[in-house]
Amino acid sequence: MTVLVVILAVAVVALGAVALRERRRHGVTPRANAAGRILFPFLGTELSQRGLDAALRIAQIDDATLVPVYLARVPMHLPLDAALPVQCDSALPLLEAIEQRAVRSGVAVDSRIERGRSYRHAIRELVEHENFDTTVVTAADSGTTGLLPDEISWLLENVPGEIIVIRPGTQVDLDSLRPRRRGRRQVVKR
Repeated sequence: MTVLVVILAVAVVALGAVALRERRRHGVTPRANAAGRILFPFLGTELSQRGLDAALRIAQIDDATLVPVYLARVPMHLPLDAALPVQCDSALPLLEAIEQRAVRSGVAVDSRIERGRSYRHAIRELVEHENFDTTVVTAADSGTTGLLPDEISWLLENVPGEIIVIRPGTQVDLDSLRPRRRGRRQVVKR
């Protein structure tokens, strides 16, 4: 009996080693601290390109699932579960665009629409029945859609996990942010 258990244990260890070698050979390495889900809430009729890029990069690095959530505000005179055709008409193309970018980036996606009386209420409802490791939000600026400073402050106080706030504006040239090496000149094209 003990011989059988020893043989079985050796076989399990050998199979684990073979599986690990195959993963490394194909460029897939297991991540001990991989973030499972990255929340990307958005609102309005436009997406923040910087916010989406940041959320996709984090999801790629952490081998996580991106969860883009359109925040739909339900007016007080309507029931909370009322149909919102105008908001859905603007949300669906944005969710589709996010899914296409995520697929091209090799990131898993779990899209949804969350409704609430306010954006805070919608996020509160979402956080009550879902778990997220990281939340990536875009701050509002003149002429852009995003969360206002008081909504971001509320997020920091009430939403668990890491919260990353992206400023609206022009794209940042990532090459200009990389550290320079001694003895080499770095040319930054603008």
